[in-house]
Amino acid sequence: MPRVRRCRYDNCHALVELPLHYCSQHIHYEAKYKEERERYSRSRYNKYQRNRNDEKKEQYQFYRSKQWVHLRQSVLDSQHYLCQYCLAKSKLTPNSKTVDHIIPIEINSQLKADSSNLATTCRACHNLKTEWERCYYGTGAGNKRTNAPQIKNIKTIVRLMTK
Repeated sequence: MPRVRRCRYDNCHALVELPLHYCSQHIHYEAKYKEERERYSRSRYNKYQRNRNDEKKEQYQFYRSKQWVHLRQSVLDSQHYLCQYCLAKSKLTPNSKTVDHIIPIEINSQLKADSSNLATTCRACHNLKTEWERCYYGTGAGNKRTNAPQIKNIKTIVRLMTK
């Protein structure tokens, strides 16, 4: 039996076979609907080109590997889901579920699987640190690397982030 869905026309309950969206009575709306979806897709999505080069593709694949899943979970467990950047400011932020590379992969890819280079962080600190990395290291799309010295001390990073 073919897969079906309801006609998209208001109050029309006719079933149509996929990939169509309108029944035979309202088929003249199909072309306009597809055109609107395509225009929306081009404007809303795909603004950022992922995997621009081999280095980015390798990073993307690492974050989807079993190695990263297990490494991330072990860091979360060992740091008790507490934001390490907030802890450096003597503040407790529980239930932090993001694991961040202290020295970004873009700067030193050798440290991507090193648990001593990973820290649990809350969303606010992660966003602040990402902005700081863009300025300090020159990471991110369209930025030039600055050849700044690598900083692994979280307290030093927090001090520089909050300036």
